[in-house]
Amino acid sequence: MKTKVGMLSLGCARNLVDSEVMLGRLKKAGFKVVEEIEGADVAIVNTCCFIREAEEESIDIILKLCQLKQEGKINKIIVCGCLPQRYKSELADELKEVDAFVGAGGLYTHNSPREFLTPQHFAYVKISEGCNHRCSYCIIPALRGRHRSRPLDSIIQEADKLFNRRAVSEIDLIGQDTTMYGQDLYGQGRIARLLAKVSKKAKGKWVRLLYAHPAHFSKELIRVIKEEPAVCKYIDLPIQHINDKILSRMKRGTSRKQILSLIDRLRKEIPHLAVRTTLIVGFPGETEAQFRELLRFIQDARFERLGLFKYSKEKGSLAYNFTAQIPQKIKQSRYEQALSLQQDICVEINQGFLGKTVCVLIDEQDAQDKDIYIGRSEYDAPEVDGCIYVHSKKKLKSGEFINVRITDTLEYDLVGEAA
Repeated sequence: MKTKVGMLSLGCARNLVDSEVMLGRLKKAGFKVVEEIEGADVAIVNTCCFIREAEEESIDIILKLCQLKQEGKINKIIVCGCLPQRYKSELADELKEVDAFVGAGGLYTHNSPREFLTPQHFAYVKISEGCNHRCSYCIIPALRGRHRSRPLDSIIQEADKLFNRRAVSEIDLIGQDTTMYGQDLYGQGRIARLLAKVSKKAKGKWVRLLYAHPAHFSKELIRVIKEEPAVCKYIDLPIQHINDKILSRMKRGTSRKQILSLIDRLRKEIPHLAVRTTLIVGFPGETEAQFRELLRFIQDARFERLGLFKYSKEKGSLAYNFTAQIPQKIKQSRYEQALSLQQDICVEINQGFLGKTVCVLIDEQDAQDKDIYIGRSEYDAPEVDGCIYVHSKKKLKSGEFINVRITDTLEYDLVGEAA
């Protein structure tokens, strides 16, 4: 009888790809991959510890697995990923029930087996690992090492297999900093060339670029996003703040002037563009005036998508020892103010879709109402953005593209009728 292996993958999409590759290798080695952890011979948890909340979630899951082992519901526990990469010796001392600790994964190739954990119709493709930035709030370089790009041909071959053999409708290109792609291998950035080549394989499907650092955004990349029909008119541009002093203390390598200039150029050169960003409130030393500057920026920039984070004090980061740490109560207040402002902006942007027809990728059928399907426009990345609720008497399939006339709006989501 084959040994049964179950996997819990925590954290980001990059972690998810690592989990898929691990499971693929295990399956190829003769193990049986099962969905349910209870009853598995071996339980694997791929952990995240990017911020304190993620670390706490990882520890909580490990403790639950230890309890299942004590109850005889699983036999072995393997903890892998960022948490043991960061705290391997401490974890080994504290968690005797865990059978093995394995650090963070490296790069894979187009020939690496993968057991996909995403739905059949979309997949993530990791184009690089690690990061050369030394942002003062971040510990990723310590966990994942310096930026390492996969060879371009390997990524193209993987994309070809996904579009043709697996028949996915969407590929999302990911890495800690995708705009740095190719610098280490080719002596210059190759992300525009890579994006163009992958889009040629898409043939009416979608290609989405995530985690594009604003410091490396080239004219050529803007041109490819604008001109290639398969590339989603969606840019994920993590900015983190707009005040120059805060950006400098964060060591982001950008300035207010550069950010405003880039956003203006993107909006002017790429019609019907959706920009997603992430911002941090409550960074050490952030004054009330600097926070108000951030709020004005949110109001003026009118981001279609925005992820907000309260600053998390991470041991091992440069900012951990910064003075003027912001009290949690103030961080929470600033978070709520920024969130409320962005909610109002999202409502206004969504109202602009009323009566319009948009192309929607169907993700799944609603569990409660069989005449409702849940999908996304090109302006919504899977798992992090909003969705479109589609009313259709005709049966729709996951991975199908369909035109939808928007009839109603919600806070972050849209409602429509299949056209």
